[in-house]
Amino acid sequence: MSRRSARETAMHVYYQMEIHNEYKFDISKIYIDETIDDKDDKKYIEDLVDIFIKNRETIDQTIKDNLKGWSIDRISKIDLSILRIGLAEIMYRDDIPIKVSINEAIELGKKFGTDDSAGFISGLLGFAVKEKEINE
Repeated sequence: MSRRSARETAMHVYYQMEIHNEYKFDISKIYIDETIDDKDDKKYIEDLVDIFIKNRETIDQTIKDNLKGWSIDRISKIDLSILRIGLAEIMYRDDIPIKVSINEAIELGKKFGTDDSAGFISGLLGFAVKEKEINE
């Protein structure tokens, strides 16, 4: 499995958590264990899920702070899941270059979102990165 495929699996987990409004690691772990065989991919996905669960409020506040004329409730659940993955990597995974996280989120948006998803995701993550750089 590639890192891109692992991100897709993480997106599915984030999406399921959002749909069921259930943000617990043990429930996600069952899905990951049933879906992923590769030990490294499993660790990466579990790490992304753990980061999100522990930092959901901060990640979602970052999304809210960078929305222009939107509320977080208006974002499709797929786009929201992708944004959360991108921000989890940008904010909490120093081993992944920011440009890679943004590009991968854009690609997920192109594959799973609407025609407008990639541009929306790119713009919001770009604003969030600028804010992060200003605050550092």
